[in-house]
Formats: sequence, C-alpha cells, structure tokens
Amino acid sequence: MADAKDSLVQDEDEVTPWTVQSVSQKGVDYNKLIDKFGSLKITEDLIKRIERVTGKKPHRFLTREIFFSHRELGQVLDMYEKKQPFYLYTGRGPSSEAMHLGHLIPFIFTKWLQDTFDVPLVIQMTDDEKFLWRDLELEEAHRLAHENAKDIIACGFDLDKTFIFSDLEYIGGSIEFYKNICRVEKLVTVNQAKGIFGFTDSDCIGQISFPAIQAAPSFSSSFPQIFNGRSDVPCLIPCAIDQDPYFRMTRDVAPRMKCHKPALVHSVFFPALKGAKGKMSASDPTSSIFLTDSDTEIAEKVKKYAFSGGRDTKEDQEKHGGDCSIDVSYQYLRFFLDDDAKLKAIEERYSRGQMMTGELKQELITVLQTLVAGHRGRRAQVSDAMVDYYMTPRKLKYNYTAPSKPLGTC
Repeated sequence: MADAKDSLVQDEDEVTPWTVQSVSQKGVDYNKLIDKFGSLKITEDLIKRIERVTGKKPHRFLTREIFFSHRELGQVLDMYEKKQPFYLYTGRGPSSEAMHLGHLIPFIFTKWLQDTFDVPLVIQMTDDEKFLWRDLELEEAHRLAHENAKDIIACGFDLDKTFIFSDLEYIGGSIEFYKNICRVEKLVTVNQAKGIFGFTDSDCIGQISFPAIQAAPSFSSSFPQIFNGRSDVPCLIPCAIDQDPYFRMTRDVAPRMKCHKPALVHSVFFPALKGAKGKMSASDPTSSIFLTDSDTEIAEKVKKYAFSGGRDTKEDQEKHGGDCSIDVSYQYLRFFLDDDAKLKAIEERYSRGQMMTGELKQELITVLQTLVAGHRGRRAQVSDAMVDYYMTPRKLKYNYTAPSKPLGTC
C-alpha cells in the first residue's frame, strides 16, 4: 500500500512505512507496537475460532504469529457465521519493477482469506502516491502498477472474485469513489493529518490529501459495479502494521459517514536479508531476494548475505548452538516452509548445535528456489490482456441485492 510519515519510536527502534530500523537483531518489539497502536493480539482462542467457523486449517501465518494483531476480526467472524457479506481490501505501492519476497506476504495471506471465506477482493495500486512521494514520472508510476499487477495475479487470485485497480485509472472514471474521497477529506483537518502522518509545511498538498484516497476503498459504495450500489458491506484489510495509521484515520471518520469501520489484520515486518537491524531496498539487490532472481542468484545471496545466528566456530556451534531468533535463514523458513514438523526439527537441531549454518542456509535455498521459480513461471503466463481484464471495473461473481432505500451518505 502507500507510504506515510507516521513514525514511531520504541526504545530507539525506528518504525515507519519507509524504514524499519531496530536496535535489536531480534527486530521490532511487537507487543509494544500493539500497545502503542491500540490494536489487539491475535490469540490462540481466536485462531481456534477461525478454524471452527471455517472448517479449515489456519494458515501458518496465523499459527506462527506472522499475522499477529487485529482490529475487529471477531466481528468479521460473527458476520461470516450469520452469512452476512464482507469483502477484502489490500494494496501495493508500485515503486519498482521487481517485487521482493517481503511484498508477497500480504498477498499470500489475502489469497488464503479469499479462498477460505469466498469473498470479493479489491486491490488498490497507489501509483498516484508513488508519483507524489518518489522521483517517478506519472507515466512510469502507472506502468509499474501494471507490471506489479502481474506479480499479484501470479499469486493465484480468482479472476471472478478480484478487482485490481490503478488510482490513476479508476478515480477519474468512478464518481462514487471520488465522492468518498471528498467525504473523508472534509472530515480530517490539516492538524489531524499532521498528527497522524507527520506532515510538515514543506510537504506538497498532494501528500496531505492522499490518505483519503487510501481510505476510500474501505467503503463498499466506492465499487458500485461490484456491490450493486450497496454501502453497507464491511471490509477486512490484511496489511503490514505500518499501514495502520491510514486506517485508524478511516475508522475514525467512518461513523460520521454512516459507514462500517474497516476491520484489519496486521503482519509483522519481513526481515532484511542482512538482519532485522537492516532494511530492504530495491536499490540494494543484496538486501533481499527478488522475485526475478535466478536460482544461482538466490543461492549466492543466501550464502553471502543472510545474517547468521550461528557461532564463529564449529566447536562453539556444537557446544552452544545457534540463535534462531536472530538467524535470517531460520526466520525466512518461518514464513515459507509449510511443514510445521520440519520447521520445529530444524529449530531444535540448530539451537542444540546439531546443525551448522551452512546446512540451515541450504535448507532455505531449496525452499526459496522452488518458491521463486514457481512464481516466475506463473508470472510468465500473465499476459497484458489478462492484466487489463483484472483491472477492468466490472461485476464479480457475487450477487448483491440493490438497496430499497438510501443507506446513508457513504
């Protein structure tokens, strides 16, 4: 999704949508982050309820606390049990042609949510925002939106359930979407925007007004072609927790618009290849694994740059074991190795000194080569015509009864 300037300092950690910088190799203290943002932890009881309500095994991102925090997820489950409709909304800020592994996290989980709950999904490509914040021409930002859409489609989203849209394309052709932008803009003062996002007098007015654009997809009336004019269909937003400031603002204005507040599920930050104290950057190809990397590049990057929690010598490793909490190869396996029993065995062997760093890295290399090669193959099958279809405003497979009377201003 979009950038923001809501920075948060926690014991010297720096957390913004641009930068995740921790003083500890273990990364950000997410319990403190929950307290600061006022969200709720996804508990074991809530995960069991998801399994009970859906009849499906919870995604590993839930059981491994990769998606760890929420706002009103329980209410979404209430609606599902009552067979009441809701939809999913997530997004991507297209700032580079090559997406990295970290960019996949919200889409992998959103795909599971879509398959599990059988609901519509809207994906916002904030090409306008990247033009406002980055050194990009409008045309290039728009092109990148279409290129990144290919990677998103390659995640396997159902064509009949998914609408991907570029802000530069959709806003100009959707009166209802623009109306909601205007409604949000009128309800948020400049002082509030400065307090939430850290805007200054030197920021352009486009940046100050942008949060309303990211808020608008939270309201079903922004998509009349999907919801048949309904303004009362709530949404669930899977996103990294750095996006929460946008939706705290949205949740604040929603009741005044006579709309449902969006519910959210938050993910942790994907660690940089060089360790949790570093950051991933498209300008530094050694900072992450990119979805365009070859098998050879993946192997070289993991061997050379993946931060190790192992000891300096074989003798020390065998005596003391490695530290999985800071070892990037192990942390990446937490995200991408589906086999819980194998992951536990790796953790135990490495922690007890029965596995060397080189063996752990090779386990990761095998997993990532398979993952990225599969993604590359699926992406190669995504044509420009297919992208155009996903990005065409249209009715999806769901039927919504038109409201018999106005449902409010939203």
